Amino acid sequence: MTRSIPSLIQSPIGARVAPFLLFIVLTFAQGAFGPGGQYWLYAAKTILAVCLLWAVRRQLKELEWRLSWEAVVVGVLVFWLWVRLDDLFIQVGISYPKMKLPAAEWNPHVHFGQGAALAWFFIGVRILGSSLVVPPLQEIFFRSFLYRYVARVDFQSVPLGTFLWMPFLLTSVVFGLEHREWLAGILGGVLYQGLVCRKKRLGDAVTAHAITNLLLGVWVVWKGQWIYW
Repeated sequence: MTRSIPSLIQSPIGARVAPFLLFIVLTFAQGAFGPGGQYWLYAAKTILAVCLLWAVRRQLKELEWRLSWEAVVVGVLVFWLWVRLDDLFIQVGISYPKMKLPAAEWNPHVHFGQGAALAWFFIGVRILGSSLVVPPLQEIFFRSFLYRYVARVDFQSVPLGTFLWMPFLLTSVVFGLEHREWLAGILGGVLYQGLVCRKKRLGDAVTAHAITNLLLGVWVVWKGQWIYW
């Protein structure tokens, strides 16, 4: 049984799906450990995700960080959509339903005390995790696996960056529905996938995603907009 786990994550599908699914499962489990438990579990799942990514790194030839001006523009644009899209709709008198919020708001200052060392520790963990760990997890799953798997079960036979309408739209929608800000998420999925199709590599999308999440993390702390976490 113990040997089957390493063999699972070393398979082409397992290497791209297992780290992401485990991270998602632990995310949904955060509320089960009480108001304080969610912070410790976030730190634990982030460390576990890093370990899994390291374990499967040789299977993920497409996983590399690439800095390009397109990645910077997309990263900033998706961040802007994330925090400003609602205002644009309000200005034209339109509102749309959001995904259900978690039972407990993710604000360490409320649980550990305003300005407490532990509060800032977990804020740092959240920013680092969302900026350095979440982007490769999600981009590997959505762009490297799901997009190509929708195109063909033998997904590795589909060159990374091949443009196909059905996988492009479906992957963007699924990516968006994973987030509370689902409309901004769908548009973000379109832009990230567009980067992969344009550059024919995954690294630009990983970088753009990391820039988005870093800016969002700074925004959350600076403006006190914990709802985005």
